Amino acid sequence: MRNLLALAFALAMASIQPAHAQTSHNDGTAATHGPIVVLITIDGFPARALQDPRLPMPALRKLMHDGAYAQGMQPINPSVTWPNHTTLITGVNASEHHVMANGLITFPQDGSVPEVKPWTPKDQLVHARTLYDVLAEKGMSTGQVDWVAIYGAKNVQWAFAEQPEVDSPIAQDLIAQGLVTKEQVASFGDDSTPAWRDEIWTDAAIDILVHHTPNLLLFHLLQTDTLQHEYGALSPAAYAAYAYADTRIAKLIDAARKAGLLDRITFVIASDHGFTDYTHAVHPNVELVRAGYLHQEKGSYRGDVWIQPEGGEASLYIRDSAKRAELLPKLKADFAKVPGVAAIYTASEANQLGLPAPGSTDQAPDLYLIAKAGYSFTDGTDEPLVTDFENARGAHGYLNTNPDMQALFVASGAHIKHGVRLGAISNLRVAPTIAKLLDVSLPAARQAPLTDILQ
Repeated sequence: MRNLLALAFALAMASIQPAHAQTSHNDGTAATHGPIVVLITIDGFPARALQDPRLPMPALRKLMHDGAYAQGMQPINPSVTWPNHTTLITGVNASEHHVMANGLITFPQDGSVPEVKPWTPKDQLVHARTLYDVLAEKGMSTGQVDWVAIYGAKNVQWAFAEQPEVDSPIAQDLIAQGLVTKEQVASFGDDSTPAWRDEIWTDAAIDILVHHTPNLLLFHLLQTDTLQHEYGALSPAAYAAYAYADTRIAKLIDAARKAGLLDRITFVIASDHGFTDYTHAVHPNVELVRAGYLHQEKGSYRGDVWIQPEGGEASLYIRDSAKRAELLPKLKADFAKVPGVAAIYTASEANQLGLPAPGSTDQAPDLYLIAKAGYSFTDGTDEPLVTDFENARGAHGYLNTNPDMQALFVASGAHIKHGVRLGAISNLRVAPTIAKLLDVSLPAARQAPLTDILQ
């Protein structure tokens, strides 16, 4: 395994040089002066990985050495990708922005299984002002690459999305440069590897930064999350993914240097959550079937009660409000007996954890379940209640106080003091800090900016 990791790292480092040279030309719409912030998220990067001196991330280490970094950054609940990415650019938690999953949780009228719809327009999904909304009001611009909860956002000028559009300006730029074909863009998520997608997303981020130069660039790297889910946190595969993400950051910094932009850019490197291992998968909807809350009709299960599971957390929804008062104590008592359930919170208790208040949105759960260490909640109605695995897999979603869920925060470059070592911080402080760097106001932010790291 060590040889495999060494080979993966060598290949990743070899790919740091772009196959096609980038130029410093822009199209005339660039921010020609003033600060630029590049917010890069390494999905699922655990803060505890920084404690390993063998962590193969020289670009990140240099940014830490030259700038400021936190011992750990606490995510919001739920410690899931889309809710926390939304917090990073709004400064509020899920109780206000209402993003509870990797998309909008929808409830079919026929009582069948809820669906999470990622391609929901941002204005329907995010109920808070974002940095890019504030910037647009000031005549400033934003670019985004593989960012989330941002579909159809009218105040993002330059975009290369998780599922990019062939006719978008950035896709056309990459096609013209020979970095990707029209056919590859059209089938971007089909039969492609996470590493290849991160490579093309990096090319897109460079194109936006160098050719269009927005005031704010949002850039999300995903492979680190994908491989940890499959092989576990801090596994050899995870380390290879960390190393590869580092080469993507280095490639973007190198392009900014060649374009003469480094003296204007503040790089903020963050993660949305940490990761931990599990060897037992709990299928909570199986318990709803056993207890008679779900029944088969026309070949599928239907009912008034469903659970939306996401790793270390699961949200229970009662569709019929007239039955809520009667069912809640029964359901809570029932799930208290299910193996792997560490805690069950009522809606009002979950609100104290930062989740939406009862009645504020249909995304607010009626009960909120947290998994024990070594357990993870997952989908399914026909499986055993608990499935055991010989090899560990990775998950997140556990309470944001869990040490393994703590995330990464590094700030370096223009306007950042050198050598600042922060203790533990909250990710609620990222958005107001970026707002201060860009000299805009984000009054809804719930915590103060990190002024101690600013020059």
